[in-house]
Amino acid sequence: MSPAEAQPRVYEIRIHGCPSSEEALALQDPIEGLLCPDPDHAPPCEVPWSFTLAGEDADDSTTLVLGVYTSSGQATQVADRVRALVGEPRTITVSEGDEEEWEELVAQYRFEKGLS
Repeated sequence: MSPAEAQPRVYEIRIHGCPSSEEALALQDPIEGLLCPDPDHAPPCEVPWSFTLAGEDADDSTTLVLGVYTSSGQATQVADRVRALVGEPRTITVSEGDEEEWEELVAQYRFEKGLS
């Protein structure tokens, strides 16, 4: 892994194909349990994360967006775990996110690492 790939940044893991925003939001708890199996652990989480909803896809489905602040390789591993959890027919995509749109995620990472 190159040094650039190892540097943490915001990645968006998009879970496409949810028939409604209610179903997309219902996926948050199981994904949260996947990312943080012991919610009472001492901080920090291995991978800082947060959720949001994106607008409707072309097929009128809703997309749940999981923002993570981590390395490229770790973001891919998280996406694979999410993919295994949510299964078909949902499509999972990973792309770099905008740090300004995920300010609280970046601030959480920096605070927990003692960087700010």
